[in-house]
Amino acid sequence: MNKLDILERMKEIPFKKEEFLIMGEASLVLQEVLEETSNIELACSFSYYNMVNWEKKVDNCKGEIKYLDVFELSTNYYSLESIEKIEDYQVMNLSTLLDIKRIENHKNDKKLIEKLDFILCLKDNYRYERKLRKEGLTLIAGVDEVGRGPLVGPVVAACVILPEHYQLDGLTDSKKLSEKKRESLYDKIKEQAIAIGIGIISEKVIDEVNIYEATKLAMKEAIYRCERKPEHVLIDAMPLDIDIPTTSIIKGDLKSITISAASVIAKVTRDRMLIELDKKYPMYDFKKNKGYPTKKHLEAIDKYGILKEHRRSYGPVAEYIKEHT
Repeated sequence: MNKLDILERMKEIPFKKEEFLIMGEASLVLQEVLEETSNIELACSFSYYNMVNWEKKVDNCKGEIKYLDVFELSTNYYSLESIEKIEDYQVMNLSTLLDIKRIENHKNDKKLIEKLDFILCLKDNYRYERKLRKEGLTLIAGVDEVGRGPLVGPVVAACVILPEHYQLDGLTDSKKLSEKKRESLYDKIKEQAIAIGIGIISEKVIDEVNIYEATKLAMKEAIYRCERKPEHVLIDAMPLDIDIPTTSIIKGDLKSITISAASVIAKVTRDRMLIELDKKYPMYDFKKNKGYPTKKHLEAIDKYGILKEHRRSYGPVAEYIKEHT
């Protein structure tokens, strides 16, 4: 059954809409997270449940449910905060469904859990911060890095602590923003943030320890250089071993406004460094390519050679060195 099918089937049962909550996969279909389902799970008050004259069986959780054709009915113990209204029907909202899926922790639900989390964060990118604030924390930092892929220059990380309930229109993953928009957001974040720290790890260290380890070093440096010590750190994907509690969030630069802010600070900081390098070596086009291996950059390496700022462990640079030594 797709969304329209479910709504049509719901018309078949002679119940008051306000008495029932649509749960499970049917609620996910109605909210367009899933395309279809084979059954409709419902919940209602205990008194109403006793009035329903359906067959009984034991569900997967070894509890009693009533059933009729595609309908499964159980008693409802969810609060008003769990409800979303769709076509005048009460539907379990995505946040509650995500909590349930995480508690159940079924292996087959892993991708669904990731999808629900991503959808909710796109709707509300303050979710992680709000949860930590409910635990009494105030100095919540976001950390992100930029510059893993370029052939030249450092990897740069930023640590940012934002005020409570912070909002900034257009703030998201820096890679999805225009240069003009990043610069505008950078100025506002610098002005409004509680604290900021920057970590810069040179191309020399990158060559010595590899880019993965260098990225972790940049993030740690950004955290330790932050103007206020964070009580908790939200990190984009990468786990860090530090003396502060952390949460590693896949696609964190899209899901957390604090990580998004760190992404912008790191990106603009590094871009400005490459623009300055472009003034010294305009033939490499660093102002435009920011050190990434574009066609013009690679042609410049072939023609003019490599600079001390190039990462010698990276493929095209390493190949040039091998051919010219």
